[in-house]
Parts: sequence; structure tokens; C-alpha cells
Amino acid sequence: MNNRILRISLTAALAGFLFGFDTVVISGANLPIKELWNLSPWFHGTFIMSMALWGTVLGSLFGGIPCDRFGRRKTLFWIGVLYFLSAMGSAVATDPYMFSFFRFIGGLGVGASSVAAPIYISEISTAQNRGKLGALYQFNIVFGIFIAFISNYLLKGFDGANDWRWMLGVEAIPALIYSVMVLQVPDSPRWLVINKKDEAGALKMLTYISDKAQAIVKLAEIKASIGVKTTKEGLFEGKYKKPLVLAFLIAFFNQLSGINFVLYYAPEILERAGLGGKESLFNSISIGIINLIFTLIGIQLIDRLGRKQLMKIGSLGYIASLSMVAWCFYTGASSTLLLIFICAFIASHAIGQGAVIWVFISEIFPNKVRAYGQSWGTGVHWVFAAVITLITPIFLDSTDGVFKDNPWPIFIFFAFMMVLQLFFVIFMMPETKGITLEDLERKFTKE
Repeated sequence: MNNRILRISLTAALAGFLFGFDTVVISGANLPIKELWNLSPWFHGTFIMSMALWGTVLGSLFGGIPCDRFGRRKTLFWIGVLYFLSAMGSAVATDPYMFSFFRFIGGLGVGASSVAAPIYISEISTAQNRGKLGALYQFNIVFGIFIAFISNYLLKGFDGANDWRWMLGVEAIPALIYSVMVLQVPDSPRWLVINKKDEAGALKMLTYISDKAQAIVKLAEIKASIGVKTTKEGLFEGKYKKPLVLAFLIAFFNQLSGINFVLYYAPEILERAGLGGKESLFNSISIGIINLIFTLIGIQLIDRLGRKQLMKIGSLGYIASLSMVAWCFYTGASSTLLLIFICAFIASHAIGQGAVIWVFISEIFPNKVRAYGQSWGTGVHWVFAAVITLITPIFLDSTDGVFKDNPWPIFIFFAFMMVLQLFFVIFMMPETKGITLEDLERKFTKE
């Protein structure tokens, strides 16, 4: 693998680290904030737990605009700035409304990140290593989640009632480092050709990451994929129906697996199973370790087995593990057994949906509409993530929740949805490994 491509991809993928850290760090602050401001389940779910996700929805839906107008690189830089502002503001918030505002700002960064980073990496990589490099973004998300769990655990008891402020504020450090690093990466050659009409700049970039002969051939392919049409095309034209449907379904099923439900509410779920207090934060770390290990396995396999095969493996793992988690809650099985099956669920996600989703969505849309297609897929993902996080307290709250006595029906519902995902993978999902972006465009686009 070209070392320059690897270095550039790793830098862009660090946006995923901030993504993972920012979205999960709230799990350690969840209960302290609820008690501090004496919030109702509805208010807590709306303004504390899901506000960042509504920012993420907007960031993902509109993230394609700056990606096309200003470029992938500049967009990635400003994402780092948003993370920095969010971390500092959330840490010093004096009321739930100020807190919600800065969490919303961080959410904008997360949403835009899930658009800009995957398409940038897909556009500078080759067909042979696109899956592995694209999955670096997911690895960094998982690594960020893992570090957030560890950070929350270490900061528990650090400053008493202000622990949660340190948990959230520490993110400002990696956000600042990332913002400086991303200024060193070049612009995407496809963006330079399509949006800036800068063929010389694109050729220079392509030559930087490959030899001159390959660069000339690749530039010709990019120009050919654009065609001669001068009118601006919309994403929702009929010829893009197939990638639109595929992006919607993979994003929809990603969230209906319950992955964000488990990650965001991990300490509370474990506490309900008898693993309370600081021990619940420590056991959350085990979830992070499993996530990290199986994401690495997924990265190694995605260009070998392919996207579709990993999704099959993950779907079967989802169904089995979620069913067993429901059984553990229903029968009152030991908390250790429950933790094992939750970890199995995390492993199933990491090797399947986790490794595949960002790569797959960034591959299936044509060059001309890739940024907006990525916005569509990630927007669907984050809308459902926000809805699930918003309504979770209504079902999970130990005092007023619908399933306050036993949350087993929630996991049965998620298991059923994963049966439907398995049907989607078997009968609808195409394989994209080893195919160039331009060839995928010809395969998925109907003129």
C-alpha cells in the first residue's frame, strides 16, 4: 500500500476518533447531569442525550454542501473547530440549555465528519485498498469510543460533582491536534476536477499518490465519468434510485440494530443488570475493547471477503446475541452472562455494519453527486439514531419507563429488525469490493 495514501487516509480518519469520543463520552455524564438539574425523562432525552444527535442530523444532511463548495479538506478542518468549541462549551455549561447548545455544535461536527471523511478517503484510495482505508474511519470511531470509556472511568471521582465537566472538556485536546494535522493533507483529485475544473492540480495530487502513468490514466477516467453535461444534476433523479435505496436501507438497519442505544446507555443498562456505579463504567470499557478488536478484524477482512459477506456474518451475530440479551433480562440470568452477550452483540456490529457502512455509502454514488449521496445515507443514519436516543428514556427510565421493570422487549424488537436486515443483505445488497468508483458508477446508474 502506498505510504502517502495511508498517511493521508489516517489523518482524515482521525475525524472518526473525535466522532466516537464525542458521541459516547455523554454516557459517563448521563446520570450525574440528570441528578444535577433534576430533569424529567422526556427533557433529559430531548435536551441532554439526543440534542447532539439532532446537530448530527443537520451536519450530515447539509455536510455535502461545504464538501462540494469548499472542498473535503477545508470541511474536515472546520469539523475539528466545531469539536473543540463543543468540548469547551459543554464543560463549562451552567444550565441544561447552554449545555444542549454546545452539544448541538459538537453534533454538527459529527454529522459533517460522517460525510466528509469517508468520501475523501474513498476518492484518494484505489479499488484494491479502498475498503481497508475507508474502514480506518470506523476504526477511529471505535478507538474514540474506547478512549471515551476509559477517560470516563479514570475521571470518575477526579473532581467530585464536577467529574462530568472534565469528562466532556478533555475532548478539546485531540480536537485541537486534529485541526492542525488536517491542514497538511491535500485536496481530493476528484473534487479538484469536478468542482474546481483544476485538472493540473488533480494531476499533481494523483502523481503524488501514484506514478505519473497511473495518474494520467486515472485523470482520464475521472473526466470521462463526468461526461459533457453542463447542467447541474440533482441527487434524486431517477437514475440514482438504486444507490439511494441501498444507502437508505443500510443506514436504517444500522440504527435499528440498537447499537447507539447500547453504546449511549451502556452504564445505565449494566446498572439495571446489577453492575452499578463505577463498576458499570469499568464494564463499559470491556465493550470498548471488544469493539476495537472486532473492528480490526473487520478492516482486515473487508477487502478479502467483501462487504456483503461481512454483513451476513454480522447479521447472524446480531440475531443470536440480541435474542440472548433479551433472554438474560427476561429470566434474570447472571449479570456476567448478560455482559458476555452484550459484548457478542458489539462484536457482531464491529465486524459487520461497523466496518461496512461508511465504506459502502461512499462507494455507491457517482462522482458528480457523491457528497450529496453521502449526506443522504448518513442523514438517514443519524435521523434514526436521534429518534432512538430521544425515546429511550421513555422506555428505559427506572422510575417512569414503559419497561422500567424489565427491558427485555426492547432487545427482542432489535433482534427482529436484524432478521429483516439479513434478508436485505441476501437479496438486495450488491458486492462492491475490488471495483473502481467509476466502474461502480456505471453499474449502479441508469441513464
